Amino acid sequence: MWDLVLRGGRVIDPASGLDGTADVAVRAGRVAAVAPCLPASRAVRTADASGRLVLPGLVDLHTHLWHGATYWGLDADALAWRTGVTTWVDAGSAGAYSMDGLRRWVADATPLRVHALINVSGLGLVGRTGEHHVLENLDVDAAAAAAARHGDLVRGVKARIDRHTVGAHGLEPLRRAVELARRLERPLMVHIGYGPPSIDDIAPLLTEGDILTHCATGVAAGLVTEGRPTDTLSRLRDTGVVFDLGHGSGAFDFDVLEAELAAGITPVVSTDLHVRSVHGPAFDLPTVMGKAVAAGMDLAEAVRSATVRPARALGLAGGTLTVGADADIAVFDVEHGAFPVVDVHGGIREAPLRLTNTATYVSGRELPPRAAPSPPEWVPLSAAQERAEAERRSRVRHSVRHLDRPEDFDEPFPRPADGEHTDGGARR
Repeated sequence: MWDLVLRGGRVIDPASGLDGTADVAVRAGRVAAVAPCLPASRAVRTADASGRLVLPGLVDLHTHLWHGATYWGLDADALAWRTGVTTWVDAGSAGAYSMDGLRRWVADATPLRVHALINVSGLGLVGRTGEHHVLENLDVDAAAAAAARHGDLVRGVKARIDRHTVGAHGLEPLRRAVELARRLERPLMVHIGYGPPSIDDIAPLLTEGDILTHCATGVAAGLVTEGRPTDTLSRLRDTGVVFDLGHGSGAFDFDVLEAELAAGITPVVSTDLHVRSVHGPAFDLPTVMGKAVAAGMDLAEAVRSATVRPARALGLAGGTLTVGADADIAVFDVEHGAFPVVDVHGGIREAPLRLTNTATYVSGRELPPRAAPSPPEWVPLSAAQERAEAERRSRVRHSVRHLDRPEDFDEPFPRPADGEHTDGGARR
């Protein structure tokens, strides 16, 4: 018997090349079969997915999850159940000094698949920026030892390389990050932003399999000029560097992404989700996928770029519905139309579709709803964001309806006979 069959959805699994109507069967937490018209008699439970999109659980390559211990961290459990993201990569929240805590309090405390990129700075992202200002904290030996203790958790190295983070040290933090990544034989993810260092400075230190995040930012010079990718960006593509969108709260420009897509540069779609970007304009991975489609990706490529491509970039098992894989599944309603979407500079495009998650499964178990905490006091919200947050809290508080009519129940509560003991109406 199968534990569960999702029936009749449009299944898109780029890892296996599948795009068509099919059923997905789950047994013992793994995908047991994917085919049209699987016999319902073999399933303990069935769920109707007809008219919906059934995808592998989404893989977000760039997030920040060390909530309660860092400036940027958020609670993934409060988001995963309503977004379809089952595999989360924390991009540098923890360094050598706090990787043990990230494992104990985040990765081991959730049913989600959580992986990490270790920050070359032992401080990680405890503050808004500046983790590279004191070079003594960039101890490659200590970071390598921490990564070795958590070899299954740590899948790469992260370094933020912009003028705010490196301070007076220029490329030295990047050089140490490169040394750490090569020692671990893991990819290096490099954050770019306001230079110096510039992309021209950074590019010679990257190699095949490394990841350039915020690749469609509008604030880093040297990505696109006169509507075309620069020679530096093209050389990085030819080298085999992985481009990562990393939307965030300040790193996504439609003009830059459209120029890259037109030149055949297709980034991994990720959110850079943290306590600021989760309130907009990133919001979540399905929203960012919609923006990628608005910029010129087709739906199948957006799915590939949010499932199997990020999984392969870090050697992760997720992002597929092949038989035998973990049964991480995301189900979406797809609404077609013209939906305005914005970049971080106020640029507007129209997405031809909108994805709304209706169910998220991890190892075949549907994730239950969970309310998100309010943003911390250091997160600046606009007046509109404040109103939206107040409305959300109000909806959560008043979301439970109390039924008080006899006809609301299957059977009316019996009246006790005279002298009969009553327990207040409870039925056994």
